[in-house]
Amino acid sequence: MKTLWFENLYVGGQVLNNVAVLVADDGSVEEMRAGVNAPPEAVTYSGLALPGANNAHSHAFHRLLRGRTHADGGTFWTWRKVMYRAAEQLTPENYYLLARAVYAEMLTAGYTSVAEFHYVHHQVGGKPYGSHDMELALARAARDVGIRLVLLDTCYLTGGIGQELNEQQARFSDGSIDGYLERHAGLATALADDLGGAFGGYSTVGYSGSEDPLVTLGSAIHSVRGVAKPDLPAFAGLDGPLHVHLSEQPAENEACLEHYGVTPTRLLADAGVVTDRLSAVHATHLTDEDIRLLGDARSAVVMCPTTEADLADGIGPASALAGAGAVISLGSDQHVVLDPLLELRALEAGERLGSGERGRFSPDELIAALTSGGAYSMHIRPGVGVGEAQVADFVVVDTESVRTAGSVGEQVVLAATATDATHVIVGGREVAAHGEHAQLGDVAQLYGAALREFELD
Repeated sequence: MKTLWFENLYVGGQVLNNVAVLVADDGSVEEMRAGVNAPPEAVTYSGLALPGANNAHSHAFHRLLRGRTHADGGTFWTWRKVMYRAAEQLTPENYYLLARAVYAEMLTAGYTSVAEFHYVHHQVGGKPYGSHDMELALARAARDVGIRLVLLDTCYLTGGIGQELNEQQARFSDGSIDGYLERHAGLATALADDLGGAFGGYSTVGYSGSEDPLVTLGSAIHSVRGVAKPDLPAFAGLDGPLHVHLSEQPAENEACLEHYGVTPTRLLADAGVVTDRLSAVHATHLTDEDIRLLGDARSAVVMCPTTEADLADGIGPASALAGAGAVISLGSDQHVVLDPLLELRALEAGERLGSGERGRFSPDELIAALTSGGAYSMHIRPGVGVGEAQVADFVVVDTESVRTAGSVGEQVVLAATATDATHVIVGGREVAAHGEHAQLGDVAQLYGAALREFELD
């Protein structure tokens, strides 16, 4: 049992002052009392504490592309060729180093959990590793950093609708839906065997829904380009969260309509996978019927605004989706930046630019997208209140910096950046402070060690 004391704490849609938070040994919030002096045994924090940010969509290896794909313009599809060249260089050893640096950067920025949309399963050419080596590399990186990881084991079987895989995509594929399901079934056991034991007072591995594991397992359909129509119903029978890249590009919609006669959302709905388990990532180019299907199902929609802007994907219908009943969450995707507050701001900025109206999402709704919305998408416990269902995950924001001085209450999220994240806490345990990881130190040095393992030019 430990006690944290916050000068200001955002919880339940309001900012409370002088708040003592009693954290149970399992990392959950046992009790919360506002308007009290700091107990002698408490760890104290000034500024404004927010629930830890949940990053609902990540491709860790895409961080290799930051600052390297802008010189000649290009399109999403030319960018994808550069991404494939980066994927070809990944090994379990260098991916561990890279993911460790990426997750450490996330943590210091205020992300306390991440959903890793992972499809680089095999060796170049498609030969399997000995025992889930790439997946274990990611899980070990998350464990060593101390960030909560939802490992979305991704199925990728076709190179496009009606197309064979190309040479670069071969290492993503399990050959068939049965091959994917067989490998997926063995992955949880492999994770438990490798990560068994405790980390920071809580279990290191389990399925989503188990008590409070650091690493949980979900599944993903890469896209309707990557999994053919006959194989989609297989995902309805899996446990845990299910994610899919959906309608990121008009070309995907056009190919789906030409081949199947329906939109990607309708194709998924007809396969029985558009449910409250589903998270549709991007969802940029949707019809009115698509929006209704996702809303009626209470599906999550993961917007990745800085990536969508970087790739010129377009502005997705976030407000319309929220109005229809979908749950909005946020992800950093290719990590153009790793800053949860910039993602939050970009969501609202896109809405304002597209509509010509301010305040499309209130500060409370933006914080919810970053916190409870992400938890909904990832099937993890939210860090937003008191009780067994809540975890003691917080990011403390400096309210007196050059960016934030004068901000009113929770509106600070529309002024602050990750630079203002002074402390990050996971399960009641301080894991980062002032941009440095508590155990691993300077994140730039972690990147230096990782990037030396790649030939990027």
